[in-house]
Amino acid sequence: MISKWQWISRQLSEKLWLRAGLFCIISVICALAGLIIKNYVPINLNFKISAEAIYDVLNIIASSMLAVTIFSLSVMITAYAAAANSATPRSTRLLLTDRTAQNALSTFIGSFLFSLVGIIALKMDIYDENGRLLLFIATIIVIFLVVLMLLRWIEYLSSLGRLGKTIDMVEKAATASIREFCKHPYLGGTPLFKFSNKPEYISIPHPKIGYIQHIDIAALSKVAEQLEYPIYVMSRPGTFNDSLQPVVYLGATTISENDIKKIQNAFIIGGERLFEQDPRFGTIVLTEIASRSLSPAINDPGTAIDVLGTLLRIFTILASASMELEESAKEIKYANVFIPEIPIEDFFSDCFSPIARDGAGMLEVGIRLQKTFHSLASAGDSPFQKAVRNQSQYALAQALATLKIEQDKEVIKSITLSS
Repeated sequence: MISKWQWISRQLSEKLWLRAGLFCIISVICALAGLIIKNYVPINLNFKISAEAIYDVLNIIASSMLAVTIFSLSVMITAYAAAANSATPRSTRLLLTDRTAQNALSTFIGSFLFSLVGIIALKMDIYDENGRLLLFIATIIVIFLVVLMLLRWIEYLSSLGRLGKTIDMVEKAATASIREFCKHPYLGGTPLFKFSNKPEYISIPHPKIGYIQHIDIAALSKVAEQLEYPIYVMSRPGTFNDSLQPVVYLGATTISENDIKKIQNAFIIGGERLFEQDPRFGTIVLTEIASRSLSPAINDPGTAIDVLGTLLRIFTILASASMELEESAKEIKYANVFIPEIPIEDFFSDCFSPIARDGAGMLEVGIRLQKTFHSLASAGDSPFQKAVRNQSQYALAQALATLKIEQDKEVIKSITLSS
């Protein structure tokens, strides 16, 4: 539960250009630091460091880092394309925001700029002996950092873009989102299990078309306190907004245009779904990876089975927390903002229904799917267990409609959960 501006700052912190820019600024400061602190650091040595010696080292760093940066960018572009083709385009956002890749590129660009500024300063002969010594020490530190980052970067490139690495990254994002959902199932607001619209309620749509990425509940609560009326949120993050359906209802008879703008500004709407406040999106991305692997063009049931194991780990977390969701819902921070629930059936239908449909003709996928349901059947509360059994029956129906051999049908029947 973060504010709109905190969310925007977090999104900016994930941008490559911002991190690279900060590294470049630090590099320029380090390169010119000798000019600033040379008079405050008395250094008396028996030997002198010539400008030519430092120049040669900086020249090597500048030329090599430029080549390494260009090579790394080409490798990353290839890896992103491979991830989009082998997994799903929705997973490339995680690759773009990966801290290891961003730190590596930022280090290479920063060291290149450090060397360039150092070379220019040396050619202008603006360093004295103390300044050259400080520049030399900074150069040694930069070389050390570059070597460490290169070793880490080599290890990272060995798995970048591979399907298994992509699945792991999506699982990490999905798990974090599910844990946050279990901690704050209603985003700190009051649960809205059933909404009854009244004629006097004011409906407020949002003019922008796209997916709801973030809702500033604190901002909505502030408006509700000022108006002294409750706000009923109709669309959670991850919902597609068509600009026609209301995003909120206000339990009031009149409202000013300024207050309407405040309510609309609490919603951030963009062209794609994000992982943070949308607990279903991560599992949907995993399901897309499984569905693609089951397509006739790829025919890779092993990947679908791996994804089912990943989904089992995620849904085990959801099952463990489902018993405590009711208690979590009582921890209300914004009592005047009502948030709709996410039915547990939606989590299952988002994930397992497409896999049951696309893998219905593959016995090994059907068996693993039913085993997954068996693992989840004894977990969670009653609604969770009911959703598991419903999905098991749905997977059975899909398999019976697709499998042609009676023996295969009997195998699926024998391991299907009873309704």
